[in-house]
Amino acid sequence: MTDSTLNPAGAPIAGRESPHAGQAAAARLRARRRSERRFKAYGLGAVLLAIVMLVVLVGTLAGQGLGAFTQTQIAVEVNLDPARLDPQGTRDQKTLADANYTGLLTDIVRDNFGATQRRDILKALGLFSRDARFELRDFVLENPDLIGTTQTVWLTASGNLDMLDKGWIDRDLPETQRPVDDQVLGWYDALAAKDAVSRDFNTRFFTGADSRSPELAGIWGATVGSALTLFVCFILSFPIGVTTAIYLEEFAPKNRWTDLIEVNINNLAAVPSIVFGLLGLAVFIGFFGMPRSAPVVGGFTLALMTLPTIIIATRAALKAVPPSIRQAAQGLGASPVQVVFHHVLPLAMPGILTGTIIGMAQALGETAPLLMIGMVAFIADVPGGFTTPSTVLPVQIFLWADSPERAFVEKTAAAILVLLGFLIIMNAIAVLLRRRFERRW
Repeated sequence: MTDSTLNPAGAPIAGRESPHAGQAAAARLRARRRSERRFKAYGLGAVLLAIVMLVVLVGTLAGQGLGAFTQTQIAVEVNLDPARLDPQGTRDQKTLADANYTGLLTDIVRDNFGATQRRDILKALGLFSRDARFELRDFVLENPDLIGTTQTVWLTASGNLDMLDKGWIDRDLPETQRPVDDQVLGWYDALAAKDAVSRDFNTRFFTGADSRSPELAGIWGATVGSALTLFVCFILSFPIGVTTAIYLEEFAPKNRWTDLIEVNINNLAAVPSIVFGLLGLAVFIGFFGMPRSAPVVGGFTLALMTLPTIIIATRAALKAVPPSIRQAAQGLGASPVQVVFHHVLPLAMPGILTGTIIGMAQALGETAPLLMIGMVAFIADVPGGFTTPSTVLPVQIFLWADSPERAFVEKTAAAILVLLGFLIIMNAIAVLLRRRFERRW
C-alpha cells in the first residue's frame, strides 16, 4: 500500500483500494471459475460414462439375446402312412391323437437322412426338438384328409442345431470340442443346400413356460407368476403404506415413540432384501404353513420389502403440499380428516403413485427374497392361481443362467431384455403420472 492511499493517520483512504488487493480478488475469481468449469466437466463426464456403460450393457444383451426371438425350423418329407396313423380308416380324432408319432418321426429320419443304424437314428432324432412328435400329431389332427400322401412339414430344430444355424457354434473347432459332430454338420449342410432350414419368429418364447430343452423354453409362465406376485404385493403394501404415512405425517403426536417408528422405517428401507426372504420363510411358511413357491407367499414377502419405500415416498408427497392448503380448509370449517382426505391427499397422489410404482418396479426385479421362499423350483406349467407353484422373471433368469447349454445363454439375455423393458415401462409410467398431475405452487 503506497503513501498516496493513506490518510495522515495511516489508514486507507475511503473509496480507494490497493492494486494488490484487486489482483488478488481477480485471481480468486479466476480460480472459482476454473473450479466451476472443472465441476461441470466432471458432471458431464460422469453422465457420458453412465451413457456409455448403458449402451455397452444393452448392446451386449441385444447381441446375445435377440437371436432368441427367432427359432430354426427344418423342412422334412413326411409319408403319412395310413397303416401307422389310421389303420381302420376312421379318421377319428381320438384315434389319430393316439397314433405312434415317435415311430413316424423315426421313419422321417430314415427317409430324409438315410439313418439305418440305431446310433445314427438317435443322432438324427437329435436334430429335432423334443416336441417334434407333438408337432407331427397337431399337423395330422389339423389335416386328416392328407393321410396317405407325402407332405413337407416344418419341425422345430433342437437347441444345438439352432445354435449352429445362428453361428454360435464354431465349425472350425475339432469335432471333440463341438456339441455337434461332423455327421450332423453334413446333414445340416445338406438341408441348408435345399433351403430346408428357416428361421421364424419364436412365438413359443412368449407363450410357453420353462422347459429342460432350450428350444422349448418360454417366459410366459414366469410372466404370469410375476403378475400374480406383484398383484398380491400391491394390494397389501399400497393401502397399508399410504395409511401409515398419513397417520405419521398428519395425525401422530410428535414424541419419542413416533421418532422411534420413523427411524425404524428408514432403517428398514436399507435392509438387504434377502433378510425379508428369511422373514417370509420363517413367518409365512414356517409359522403359518403357507405353500412354498406360491405367488401369495412371494407377494407377502415383497410387500414387507416394499412397505418402507411407499411410506417414505408418501410422507414426502404429503410434506410437499403447501401448509396454506391445510390452513384454508381448516378456516372453512373442515375437520382434520376432511382436510387430509379431501384436500391434501388428492394433491399428494401423483407423488404417492410415483413412489409406489418405483417400489413395485424394485420388487419386480428382486430375486434373493423369492429364492428363500422356494420360488426357485423348476415349473413347467403356467400358474393357474395364487397358491399354485410358480416362478417369476428374475428367478427364471437365474435358473437359465445356471444351465450349461449354450442355447440357454441366448434365452437368458432375451429374458433380461424383456425384464428391462418392463422396468423401463413402469418407470416411464411413474414419470408420466408425475408430469400429468403435478401442480406447481
